[in-house]
Amino acid sequence: MNFENTSEFARRLDQQDPLASFRERFFIPQVNGRDSLYFTGNSLGLQPRTVADCVREELDNWAQLGVEAHFAARHPWMSYHEQFAAPLAAITGALPEEVVAMNQLTVNLHLLMVSFYRPTPTRFKIICEAKAFPSDQYALQSQVRLHGFEPSQAIIEVHPREGEHTLRTEDILALIHEHGDTVALVLFGGVNYYSGQFYNLPAITRAAHQIGAMAGFDLAHAAGNVELKLHEWSVDFACWCSYKYLNSGPGGVAGAFIHQQHIANSKLQRLAGWWGHNKTTRFRMEQEFDPIPTAEGWQLSNAPVLSMAAHRASLAIFMEAGMERLHAKRNLLAAYLRFVLDEVTKDTNVMLITPASPADRGCQVSMLMDKNGKKIFDELTARGVIADWREPNVIRIAPVPLYNSFADVWEFGNHLQQLLSR
Repeated sequence: MNFENTSEFARRLDQQDPLASFRERFFIPQVNGRDSLYFTGNSLGLQPRTVADCVREELDNWAQLGVEAHFAARHPWMSYHEQFAAPLAAITGALPEEVVAMNQLTVNLHLLMVSFYRPTPTRFKIICEAKAFPSDQYALQSQVRLHGFEPSQAIIEVHPREGEHTLRTEDILALIHEHGDTVALVLFGGVNYYSGQFYNLPAITRAAHQIGAMAGFDLAHAAGNVELKLHEWSVDFACWCSYKYLNSGPGGVAGAFIHQQHIANSKLQRLAGWWGHNKTTRFRMEQEFDPIPTAEGWQLSNAPVLSMAAHRASLAIFMEAGMERLHAKRNLLAAYLRFVLDEVTKDTNVMLITPASPADRGCQVSMLMDKNGKKIFDELTARGVIADWREPNVIRIAPVPLYNSFADVWEFGNHLQQLLSR
């Protein structure tokens, strides 16, 4: 498609967009008496209008039924988490038995590393990307120390080449093979939070398996954003949050994936809790743990129903919109954003550090601001552009297909051009 950096062209794209009406399903924050240009779905997704009704339904169940709501509610609390298996499988490219909604992201990462980071005196290293999200770094460091190793020896980071801001797949694979049989785990973010780079997950997984290591991914910036095929790629495990692209509220319930080849292995080391115990015998209160032979076997405690109610509202929208249509619009929306920014930032001190190739990115574009970056960010905010600042000098924007429009993208480019021309 031949793009044009005009408001008329953007409006035409919106008129042709089969998902345009889904914007009306969300509350758009107001700034200066009008809809903001909201580009921080990569940090906190917008609230679906149906969330209040879904949460109120469970509050009413609690008020009217009390403990009986575990069995008598329209969505019984006892099995509440089970309704998320099908939509989460569609979003992550998994089988329903491979996914479960539970806990928070870093909690799930720790739980999964208990099972899949099993170091020995000779095979103990973890390979990850440099500048991983801090919570991942802290989790890796603490897990390594838990097993008696020093992070400086056990954690191997892949850095961009000098003068570059993203990783080359060949460099990732080369480092994996270089360390070979000393590697226990390869763990990357699916999409890097800072650069917006979407890593080649199938290639990384294959390389990890070739050297006898496990492969896992933090999909915080990938789930609900990029197309995933976790089962097909034979990923060992993954986890994600639901409050970014999945629009399920601040601190919303997270999710986990464990590949089919592992889920029924009752001998696999894990931290056990009663909600992961065999459902048919759970209330016998037996002493010996008998894990459910699905991803549910990694659960610890009762489902957080009020948080999950918001998750239910959001995932229903995803299923109605359809993942194929969402990915198609994301690709077009991201391509138009890239075109507009290329036009606006040429001959300026702004560098787009997110890969240009559609295969290597999702919604997010990160702009490296060499001069006056924070001032420009603050002025964008005053104009009603809700973006994201990352130290020391990056502005992140992420137009998402469920509620952002092509007109949003053009307006953002217009504001940025005006500020840069000063």
